[in-house]
Amino acid sequence: MQYISTRGSAPALTFPDAVLAGLASDGGLYLPESYPQFSAAEWQKLATLPYPELAARIMEPYVGSSIPYSTLLALAQQTYSKFHHPAIAPLKQLSHDHWLLELFHGPTIAFKDYALQFLGRLFDYLLEKRSKKLTIIGATSGDTGSAAIEACRDKSTMDIIILYPHGRVSDVQRRQMTTVASSNVHTIALEGTFDDCQNMLKALFSDMSLRQERHLSAVNSINWARILAQVVYYAYAALALGAPHRAVSFAVPTGNFGNVFAAYVAPQMGLPVKHLAIGTNKNDILTRFFETGSMSITGVEPSISPSMDIQVSSNFERLLFDHYKRDGAQVALAMNGFRQSGKFQISAEGLLQLQRTFKAYRLDDDQTLAVIRKVYQETGELIDPHTAIGVAAAGRAIEPGIPVVSLACAHPAKFPKAVKQATGVHPPLPDWLADLHQRQERTTVLPNSYSQVKEFVLGCTSSSLAS
Repeated sequence: MQYISTRGSAPALTFPDAVLAGLASDGGLYLPESYPQFSAAEWQKLATLPYPELAARIMEPYVGSSIPYSTLLALAQQTYSKFHHPAIAPLKQLSHDHWLLELFHGPTIAFKDYALQFLGRLFDYLLEKRSKKLTIIGATSGDTGSAAIEACRDKSTMDIIILYPHGRVSDVQRRQMTTVASSNVHTIALEGTFDDCQNMLKALFSDMSLRQERHLSAVNSINWARILAQVVYYAYAALALGAPHRAVSFAVPTGNFGNVFAAYVAPQMGLPVKHLAIGTNKNDILTRFFETGSMSITGVEPSISPSMDIQVSSNFERLLFDHYKRDGAQVALAMNGFRQSGKFQISAEGLLQLQRTFKAYRLDDDQTLAVIRKVYQETGELIDPHTAIGVAAAGRAIEPGIPVVSLACAHPAKFPKAVKQATGVHPPLPDWLADLHQRQERTTVLPNSYSQVKEFVLGCTSSSLAS
């Protein structure tokens, strides 16, 4: 299996090389040259597997001969043995056709754990095999950073630097990043928005001398291995609810489009998925796109669902690549125009084609609180603001006889102020995080200045990384 860039001019890479590179040299994102297909009979055989083995089987055709299956399975078993629920990703029924997929049973109580805890072990395996060390750099709107840090901490094969928007993540999200005392962990509170963090990340990767000297790689959802690991829980839920013999729909709160793109990959592999309902907050660039076919940037507004306070959804480029029938030159033209003008438009026919799969919905903060309150009153379940937006979006996808799975992307204790405001209940942190607010923080606040961020990166890493 070879991996190709969405912009068409970077060389094709093997799975290990694509994982370690993260971003393609032409600025594009890597995708497999084709999506492996599983027959209905093959999906049926997978339906009885425990989560780690299902993960290994789904990843196997994407990895090919570059990693032995036994190693892939061992990495998955090591990863998910650290989770805090025997089902790994349990389903709860909210109503007759509406289910909640709990994705907060990993070490940092957010869905990012399901991919990043695996990715950290995968990086470690590949780097040890090559006797190399990397500088991992990521930008986070809240949950990616803590999950990536937890996955990479204390590993001799890598240093990790995480950028997050100063003052725009929850206290719990920030402390999960800034209280890790490992010497290979560094955090930057960037004065700006998540989009500024993401732009800074791309600027660092575009600096080829820095990238090569410090061996930069990414853990954001621009890294294909993260998307691949997220495909697993969609398959796990669909199979539990009767696939491949009946279709399933999913409702996904999203900002950067990575999680919902993983949902899109599942039907490309032959899994029967009817609809993908996207939920956004008032930073609704994705909802506006799926309503009008026009993607246009507006200002980022703070909300009670801060992980979705995004205007530039970097993973959308992967969907655009498939939409343009994998014409990298056309994608490059669209993305370059988007960078210059802040907008691009697809055809009316193209929009109708996408709308057959994608539904879109937006909630403001008051509507989000109302959903949290309603779910608690009707079911007794506490959900966080991001999950609430997905639950609301599920209403756009419900059809009689077709189960809809809403993704519970974070533990309610990550956003206690909003949950208490809506329900009157303060959600406690799990036992393993109970002392989080007593732990000492360490971070560096920097202006949105490339030269200062680059200086920080050079100062906390070493050119010996390239040896």
